Amino acid sequence: MGNISGTEKAEQVFREYADMIYRIALHNLSSAADAEDILQEVCVVLMTKPSPEDEVHLKRWLIRVTVNKCKNFKRSFWQRNRESIEDFSYLASPEKREMMEELYSLPENYRNIIYLYYFEEYTIPEIAEILEKNENTVKSSLRRARKRLKKILTEEGEEQ
Repeated sequence: MGNISGTEKAEQVFREYADMIYRIALHNLSSAADAEDILQEVCVVLMTKPSPEDEVHLKRWLIRVTVNKCKNFKRSFWQRNRESIEDFSYLASPEKREMMEELYSLPENYRNIIYLYYFEEYTIPEIAEILEKNENTVKSSLRRARKRLKKILTEEGEEQ
């Protein structure tokens, strides 16, 4: 892809990866509007900062930038001191809301690892590199996340 500084190249890369960036942001923030904001911020970074040369590293770099932007967003004063309208909204079906609550009941690091492993189909070594963690940490986090999800889903089945 080359060093992206020209708007044409940035636009091309953005078109190719916008969907992935949006999904990762939505996964981390659970708000479409906030995910769109992160998508725009990543686009600005893509246009203003030097990016990796090859496509594999570029995709990983974009994931890393997106995850970091989401973390920064969550730490912001405004985000910490607001109530989401979604907390009061009953527009979604009860089944979907329950499933999302189960997934979002996991800690953020587990959610990111599960997302990258199952939805973006990255290997454990690749996830470790992207998240800048040890491979063994990623393996154990993935195992723990699966165990927690299984427990949550098993308890749900017993209650019904």
